[in-house]
Amino acid sequence: MRWIQNCLAAALVFILHSACVAGSDDGYLLKLKVKGLPKDSSCFLANHFGDKFYIQDTAKPDAQGQLQFSGKTKLKPGIYLLVLPKKKFGFDFLIDNNQHFSLETDTADFIKHMKIKGSDENKSFYEYLNYIAEKQKEMEPLLAELKKVKDSKDSSERIRRKMTAIDQQVKDYKASYVKRNPKSLQAQIFKAMTDVEVPPTPMLPNKNRPDSSFPYRYQRAHYWDNYDFSDERLLRSPILYNKMKNFLDNMTYPIPDSLNAAADVIVEKAKANKEVFQYVVSWITVTYESSQILGMDAVFAHMGEKYYMTKQAYWVDSAQLVKISNRVMTIKPLLIGKYAPNLTLKDSNLNEVTLYDTRAKFTILYFWDYGCSHCKKVTPKLLEWYEKNKSKGIQVFAVGTETNAEEWKKYIRQNKLDWINVYDPQYSTGFKKTYDIYSTPKMFILDENKKIIANKQLEVDQLDGFIEHMINQQVIDKTKSH
Repeated sequence: MRWIQNCLAAALVFILHSACVAGSDDGYLLKLKVKGLPKDSSCFLANHFGDKFYIQDTAKPDAQGQLQFSGKTKLKPGIYLLVLPKKKFGFDFLIDNNQHFSLETDTADFIKHMKIKGSDENKSFYEYLNYIAEKQKEMEPLLAELKKVKDSKDSSERIRRKMTAIDQQVKDYKASYVKRNPKSLQAQIFKAMTDVEVPPTPMLPNKNRPDSSFPYRYQRAHYWDNYDFSDERLLRSPILYNKMKNFLDNMTYPIPDSLNAAADVIVEKAKANKEVFQYVVSWITVTYESSQILGMDAVFAHMGEKYYMTKQAYWVDSAQLVKISNRVMTIKPLLIGKYAPNLTLKDSNLNEVTLYDTRAKFTILYFWDYGCSHCKKVTPKLLEWYEKNKSKGIQVFAVGTETNAEEWKKYIRQNKLDWINVYDPQYSTGFKKTYDIYSTPKMFILDENKKIIANKQLEVDQLDGFIEHMINQQVIDKTKSH
């Protein structure tokens, strides 16, 4: 629900606004001069945070074209940026302990023309950016040459060796800097962005072939080796967000059990720092609560039970905790793989009809409202699909959510809804709460045992593909069991 998403997302914003200053009397004074900047135009000082950036200060150029950002309290360290008029990206720079310095550059090439006074770390940062730019120029003709000689094995290997040498030079550059300045923000950035080196693939025991899954398993097991969760400076960068997203989206099998275990791995490491822990728990929770992918609400339920309902989420007040806890307890019985809560409702003749008495290979449990504008679009499409597919052992158990019997019956007759039609005249069953019906239409798909196999709002034109996939999966499961 939207208010749950807002509640969870607020925790991320809270980290940002409560932690944008470090509480020092020194304050910050940043003087930035950019040649080519429009006069009388506001620019912004912002910091990276996850996949977004957040504005911390604003300034206009003076008569000499210089911007001055200042405050009585130090900024929290991290990667900051100058945002140009019309919210255009300018350039990055580092904020750490020393927050009194000046930067001067040109819109023609921010990196190449950058001049820095009073900040050794930013001098090193821009030395690196210029070094990378040079190495990219060296790499470009090699890439172009590689495309031309792709059919020549000897030539391509020669070019790849040159490219590998350039890549190694960059790695050596970073490693040398880290060795000289191990605690600096730039060193932490370098380390956090460095992939683990995978050892040579071993042979499978008693088999004359390499273990093809070893590289993946090793990389996943050591994925976080170079990331320091105790360093909250990295929160104000895109690094943690990008690494978490890649770990969960690309390094983890996309089923709830695997994702829950992966989330727990990250959260356990994040306990090294209070603010990092808050960000990680909040981000994972809101990401999966708002996911439109089937089954991912199970990850939200896991996070809610394990970290919120156990009161580890110290940043959540009692009212928010009640909302999140209620949300978790509402959706838990409705997760994929759970048996659908049984319903006994009335048909148009006030005869009782029970969901579990409905015999079908697949049951579409469809909650709708005859007065709902969206239902009026979906219901005819679902009916057309049902007429084409009911011979496959598919039944629709359609629950009218309104209690005006005459209007409900009239709509059924006029539209010839020849599936199972039921409603609750006195709303005595509480089915809306049971099935989390806060808007219509809402659709669940159940298997022949009334287990939930889909609990997100599928479009009608997705039903063919989904049902076909489930039939194929059932065949595979039966084959495996024999």
